[in-house]
Amino acid sequence: MNQTEVNIKSKLPNFNTSIFATMTQLAEKHDALNLSQGFPDFNCAEDLTDRVCHYIKKGENQYAPMKGVESLRKIISEKFLKYHGRKYHPEQEITITAGATQGIFSAISAFVKEDDEVIIIEPAFDTYIPSIEYNKGIIKLAQTTPPDFQINWEEIRRMINSHTKMIILNYPNNPTGKNISGEDLEMLYSLIKNTDIIVLSDEVYEHILFDSQQHLSLATHEGLSRRSVILSSFGKTFNITGWKLGYCLAPEKLTREFRKAHQNIVFAANRPMQMALVDFMQDEENYLGLSEFYQQKRDYFVELLKDSRFKIIPSQGTFYQLADFSAISNKTDFEFARELVEQHNIASVPLSAFYNRNNNYQYIRFCFAKSDETLKKAAEILCRI
Repeated sequence: MNQTEVNIKSKLPNFNTSIFATMTQLAEKHDALNLSQGFPDFNCAEDLTDRVCHYIKKGENQYAPMKGVESLRKIISEKFLKYHGRKYHPEQEITITAGATQGIFSAISAFVKEDDEVIIIEPAFDTYIPSIEYNKGIIKLAQTTPPDFQINWEEIRRMINSHTKMIILNYPNNPTGKNISGEDLEMLYSLIKNTDIIVLSDEVYEHILFDSQQHLSLATHEGLSRRSVILSSFGKTFNITGWKLGYCLAPEKLTREFRKAHQNIVFAANRPMQMALVDFMQDEENYLGLSEFYQQKRDYFVELLKDSRFKIIPSQGTFYQLADFSAISNKTDFEFARELVEQHNIASVPLSAFYNRNNNYQYIRFCFAKSDETLKKAAEILCRI
């Protein structure tokens, strides 16, 4: 070995570039319509950017408190009490994070030790597994499958043992768009109520549900709320994914441990943007109107695809839509997604990317958080395939 080289043993030897970055790079290379990565192609509200500029010019440019700007924590507390019936103390139980991904990593780092087991329900967002591996935890995978993606609680019951530290939920779910039911919450609680298992609930799409469905936050369940760490994202709610701002809610005992990780990973999140969000959230319609806004886009996109050869079961929430392409091709979803980019200039994400075992169900995921013009162009191409 060259004496100037450093021998590094990777802590994540099997971790590669995410599928989202890969598909976005392909989209850029082929000048394709990008319906892969989960971000809007339209801007956030002008009032919100105006408020950021106001606070920057006002001089709110130094560190925010480690736990987050107090007024923002208070408005989140009020929101959860009003809409979920659960009081989270803004000083002791709410923390503003540098995005939900940082919150997820901090929560896993705070509670998962070497050889602790964590149950993940697949398909699942790709940040969970590397965060657990980084903290030397053991991953247990419980699969849900198309077309209904129902949780098999008996399978989870068999997985739980004295080493189980955490169960991770994500509802409304990325990538399936499925919601969770009250029966599911009761089943989960019945399995863990006499244990020390913590639930990490990824609720970043909390305000995006369709057809009059309600978001069942774990905050709504008395027993689960006492053992749950809830993460959400201002980025998904207000079309500001690049701002990387989110929040964590947890009982005081769990929050104390969460903040030990949080303060040593980022210490604090962006101050002027937090200040702007306080003003913007005074008008509840800025987040309560989100379901109607995205349902119109879902309905528009699904209607445009009705004469295509893709099989579509309308998403229940989030801004993602799965499409079954089995009537079009026998290829794997990775091969088909690559073909869509290279030959048809449409970028999507293969469903198997959300499974650790790379199961091939011949589904791809489209993001419909796009302008109507983009969705129309994409549908015209997809209907010709």
